[in-house]
Amino acid sequence: MLSNPFKLSTHMKPAGDQPKAIAALVDGLEKGMRKQTLLGVTGSGKTFTMANVIAAIGKPTLVIAHNKTLAAQLAQEYKEFFPDAAVHYFVSYYDYYQPEAYLPVTDTYIEKDAQINKEIDRLRHASTQALLTRRDVIIVASVSCIYGLGSPEEYREENMSISVGQKVSRTDFMKKLVTLHFERTTADLSPAQFRALGNKIEIMPVSETFVWHIEFVSDTISNILKINPVSSVIIEEPKEIFIFPAKHFLTDKKKIDKAIKAIKDELAVQLKKFDTEGKLLEAERIKRRTNYDLAMIKEVGYCSGVENYSRHLSGKKEGEPPETLLSYFPHKADGSPDFLTVIDESHVTISQLRGMYAGDASRKNTLVEHGFRLPSAKDNRPLTYDEFEPRVGQVVYTTATPSEYEREVSQQIVEQIVRPTGLVDPLLTVRPIVPSGVYKGQVGDFIDETVKEVQKGGRVLATTLTKKMAEDLSVYLKEQGLKAEYLHSEITTLDRIKILTSFRRGEFDCLVGVNLLREGLDMPEVSFIGVLDADKEGFLRSDTSLIQTIGRAARNVDGRVILYADTMTGSMDRAITETNRRRALQIAYNKEHGITPKTIIKKIKDITQELEKEHDKAVAYNLALDVAMFSKNLKALTKKEEKKLTRLSDEERKSAVYEKIIKIKEKEMNKAVKELDFETAAILRDEIKVLVERMKK
Repeated sequence: MLSNPFKLSTHMKPAGDQPKAIAALVDGLEKGMRKQTLLGVTGSGKTFTMANVIAAIGKPTLVIAHNKTLAAQLAQEYKEFFPDAAVHYFVSYYDYYQPEAYLPVTDTYIEKDAQINKEIDRLRHASTQALLTRRDVIIVASVSCIYGLGSPEEYREENMSISVGQKVSRTDFMKKLVTLHFERTTADLSPAQFRALGNKIEIMPVSETFVWHIEFVSDTISNILKINPVSSVIIEEPKEIFIFPAKHFLTDKKKIDKAIKAIKDELAVQLKKFDTEGKLLEAERIKRRTNYDLAMIKEVGYCSGVENYSRHLSGKKEGEPPETLLSYFPHKADGSPDFLTVIDESHVTISQLRGMYAGDASRKNTLVEHGFRLPSAKDNRPLTYDEFEPRVGQVVYTTATPSEYEREVSQQIVEQIVRPTGLVDPLLTVRPIVPSGVYKGQVGDFIDETVKEVQKGGRVLATTLTKKMAEDLSVYLKEQGLKAEYLHSEITTLDRIKILTSFRRGEFDCLVGVNLLREGLDMPEVSFIGVLDADKEGFLRSDTSLIQTIGRAARNVDGRVILYADTMTGSMDRAITETNRRRALQIAYNKEHGITPKTIIKKIKDITQELEKEHDKAVAYNLALDVAMFSKNLKALTKKEEKKLTRLSDEERKSAVYEKIIKIKEKEMNKAVKELDFETAAILRDEIKVLVERMKK
């Protein structure tokens, strides 16, 4: 039996309902239950509970979230719980994506337009490489994990093993790097690039921000160094390393030749079909497109939109599911999944997983019908939900509001109602919408209640049904002397983050929004929520939405919610009944154990800093690390210098080390200029600039 590779690192201990929930989930997994649900109320620590479950089970784990922001938050939390494990972030690598489409009504063809985020692409490679090389892996992914990815077998087989003493010419080595889709450069290295400097080759792996420095002597690898790309300080001197491909999609020449023949055969069939149907324009269109793509594939191995030929290039049959991130997770000898899957906020995430295939298929069918793509393009697709389920093995759904689906399929539903903090669900009140007598109606009453709350130092949320209502209400609140702002989906991501941070800091008192105020907002300062038009049945006022909204006030000891409604809807009744049930259980537990609830105190960060690129963070970290490592590098320091450094203060020592690194680089730069190697000189010049700036700071 394999030893457990996960070591949970935290000062916290399970409390409230957490111990019971952890024990029940672990027991269910050990008994082989395929599907379980953790019904954890807002603020009950569902992530901490699942971290304990992962530590107990010891299996690689996939966590699926319904958006990138939530996935990033979860990845950070799991990294804190498992600092020694490989915790990675896998989301769509597009900053911008406009899929290829055709609109028959207006005869408009829209070309695919995408902007790839190289940093996210690097993190995706780090995820797949970790899965192929170790067991202590947690991948936090968005629903993009069900989209096509290259074969893990080919990705694994195509990695390049390099060792000191290995016989290989410098030229052949570079050719191999090119076949692995590495790009040659003479400038600063980025992931998936290499540069040749004399008898040396420097490579930045696709998943890292360090550089492999490979030295050759007479067609033999004489030395391998792992170095910092900014300071050139030696981090490690391994004897053997592995370099994985720079792309997930790999196809050898034999497969390409076979694919070209299959594409030609499919084209012939499609042309005959269009000819029979009298679609001459469509026939000419597909003929030109396909022949051009074939010429590109034959010449350079790929073409724009090459993913539309993935079925032929991978050798799969028509209709066969694509390889995805799930394929990279470990499987047992019988082919069954050998990993745990956690579907976070499952009441939302499952709907997304189910809806991906249909939307993609509709768009592809139109492209095929009008001659823009061959029918095989339809096999470049996400998994259907029926294909997804058997590929994920044991599943734990986590949500505060399980949908009918989770309740039907789960072999057990584990409740986590009592919070470790002792906080209880907010007090609910229902008040009418329409003014009557001295009663001012929902807006007037909400303003009065907001004024009271602000005077006590609290924060207020208001949820409306439309964006226009949110904007209008925030303007009206300002006219009444309240500090208010609105928030909805048309506000950019960075601006949304800044607004939330300002709200938590108390720069304004009332935040008005639509449904994006439901999941993922952790604001313990909020003590009052007004739900306007609560009796308007629909998605925004379903029992699930209402419970999620009510939960936003559950992190404050004074939390309360007013539902403004003239009639009691079924959704309202269910939400109120469930909230009161949970509240009663929480109060009884607190009374039994003598717990006095306290509002959560959470540090307010400028969360826009979390959007800094991982590369920038790594450079800052590595530079700090270099100071410590460089002073220990006796190859770089004379005994006199080493002795001198030990007598200096920390600040003086850092400054001296930086000066030493800069002097070495200046000498290397001058040598490169004399040898007319201006590319290397330029690189060294830029590195010196960075070091000087760091030293000044």
